[in-house]
Amino acid sequence: MSQRPGKLTTSRFLRLDSPVGSLTVAFLLWKFLLFVVVALCPGPGYDTSTSLLLHENAQSINKPLDGLSWPLKFARWDSIYFLPIAEKGYVFEQEWAFGYPRILSLVASAIRPSGGLTGPENMALIGLILSHASHYYSVLALYSLSTNIFGDDTPAQKLICFLSAALHIISPAGAFLSAPYGEPVFSLLNFVGLDLYTLSLIAEHRRSALLRDLQVLAAAVVFAIATVARSNGILSGCLFAYDAALLVWASLTQGLTIYNLRHLAVTLVGGCIVATGIIVPQILAFNEYCVQSPEPRPWCQSQVPSIYSWVQRHYWNVGFLRYWTLSNVPLFALAAPMLFVLYKSSLWALKAPPTLGSKSTGVKSSQMSPGAMLIRLALPQVLLTVLAVTTYHVQIVNRIASGYPVWYWWLVSTAMPSFQDSRNSRRGLQRAAQAMVAYALIQAVLFGSFLPPA
Repeated sequence: MSQRPGKLTTSRFLRLDSPVGSLTVAFLLWKFLLFVVVALCPGPGYDTSTSLLLHENAQSINKPLDGLSWPLKFARWDSIYFLPIAEKGYVFEQEWAFGYPRILSLVASAIRPSGGLTGPENMALIGLILSHASHYYSVLALYSLSTNIFGDDTPAQKLICFLSAALHIISPAGAFLSAPYGEPVFSLLNFVGLDLYTLSLIAEHRRSALLRDLQVLAAAVVFAIATVARSNGILSGCLFAYDAALLVWASLTQGLTIYNLRHLAVTLVGGCIVATGIIVPQILAFNEYCVQSPEPRPWCQSQVPSIYSWVQRHYWNVGFLRYWTLSNVPLFALAAPMLFVLYKSSLWALKAPPTLGSKSTGVKSSQMSPGAMLIRLALPQVLLTVLAVTTYHVQIVNRIASGYPVWYWWLVSTAMPSFQDSRNSRRGLQRAAQAMVAYALIQAVLFGSFLPPA
């Protein structure tokens, strides 16, 4: 982005009149670069776990194990669990920590209904196709979501939306958005869900009750599927809880109306739909390990039996402050920049005045103001940040944050005159983008060599 004093301009390579085309070219170039970096990493890498995926297949056809094929170069870390689960189903208890293989299995079944394509290499290839397609459409979904917030009538508005989507292309999630992982699928689903949710807010502002209700329920279904892909999708349920609280407060202070009662009922139903994304897998696991099993597992006796909580705690040592050990200090340091960005962007959104952008970006009076929507959309990100610091394996925040939009908007806001704080400048966005590119490329080398951080 080039600039002149007092005037917002763009380079000849950045066509705001054709955002989809420009984003597509940028996406293809970036993905090609990452693909080359990962594919050229030598051998099986530091860890030979990926090669074990080939062992059973090689034994069955009496073929020796050779070097890894290029699809399996992307089978690193958790994906060595994902591929067998997607192909054969859940075999071991600890595999129930992962929901993404369910979606990968459904996609694989749709691609090869006759079962003609089997084996870890083909499953890895399907996973790569799914991840690349999901990431591409999540870029477009973020652009669409951004237009709901900021509009796209003026060059400034279009630039905000374009740069936000472009940042998602070079997200610090890097190779994890190309590999058979849940992050690109989650990003797509979460952005589509937020797109529908913000459209419902606009419909509510225009008093289009039927359209609002349909969009609320559609958003809830998408969030439920996102929760299956990654459990942190359940955090989007706080959007429905927030709206329900506002409606209850309005009813208590202004009196109960049929219109508000209907809105509250739909919102509560939407929240319940989101919860099914995490409840249904628990019911399936309870039936398998507690009802049908001759030796029920220890978690079956819990007050609220949850295989997910048990597996995360028992096998992966996930829990409140469990990761706060001296040996994990380097991982907290690695996650610190992203945690800082999440923190600052959350404060920016939560403190946004209701009229943010209404004059400077030309938001129409029939549309809910950006500030009012930003406050809502910041809530899941705030919860994610708190959980990342206190409960998760903190380094994964660099990749799971890719599916949350507020921090992209905050980075862009530092470069936009209409939102700019006097202490910020366009250099902040440029440096952030450069840091994201550098981190993603270094991470791609480490990922391809099966080296941490993961």
